[in-house]
Amino acid sequence: MLGFGKKKNPETGPKSKCAHVVVIGNEKGGSGKSTTTMHMIVALLQQGRRVASIDVDARQGTLSRYIANREHFAQVSGKEVDMPDHYRVEEPSEAASAAERKLESDKLRLLIEGALINHDVVLIDTPGSAGPLSRIAHSYADTLVTPINDSLVDFDVLAHVDGAKMDIKGPSHYAEMIWDQKKQRADRDGGTIDWIVMRNRLSSLDAHNKREMERLIRDLAKRIRFRIIPGFGERVIFRELFLVGLTILDLKDAAGPQSLSPSHHAARQEVLTIVNALGLPPPDSRVGAG
Repeated sequence: MLGFGKKKNPETGPKSKCAHVVVIGNEKGGSGKSTTTMHMIVALLQQGRRVASIDVDARQGTLSRYIANREHFAQVSGKEVDMPDHYRVEEPSEAASAAERKLESDKLRLLIEGALINHDVVLIDTPGSAGPLSRIAHSYADTLVTPINDSLVDFDVLAHVDGAKMDIKGPSHYAEMIWDQKKQRADRDGGTIDWIVMRNRLSSLDAHNKREMERLIRDLAKRIRFRIIPGFGERVIFRELFLVGLTILDLKDAAGPQSLSPSHHAARQEVLTIVNALGLPPPDSRVGAG
């Protein structure tokens, strides 16, 4: 379990205030979890919030590499960029003993609970599996964001569909896991999890499948209670920025003066719409003071 990143004045602000925990989760790879997490981190930092990030998908490590690329950009360019307090955790291997698994689970709980004290928001990027650490992370969520690509293939992560009738047969393993973690959360502290499904748009989806996807996801939202928000469009800029550790929100400042294209402006608005959907209270006026 490693930590790195520039501190964002953890000494300031009220100590009694607990952070809002946002978990980004989906059992299917390629849904944009780490890209979503990084853009949310930067948006929240730019609002003046104290942000911690935890990469529970450390074996894949996309979020941690993104943040390392960001640190490298700051070092070589001499430009200041906002950084979260970042930590990485790795799921125990299959060969790990029961005692080793319990130790890693306890470490993650302590890490999350410690981050709650000195931050306003804690974002947790989870792996594409329902291992014990992923389950623990989900159980701490105040808000769960599940990015899915807007296709019937990706819809399978939420529910199983009868291909002949195009009706929902039942919730997926992941949806059932979320239901279990909602109960864990309620038992632990009486809290609730606000589940948001973020639909990333795919231009390759034909009109018929778009209509079917729309009908199915709205039906499922009523059944298992989640909110639906628009996600990212297919924009190459999101993937290109990973290599330098930047986000679409950094372009005006960190990357130097340049005119933003209409596509850039649209992408920035997509990010802000996602962050606004979290419904967080205004940043504390004392954050970043001192």
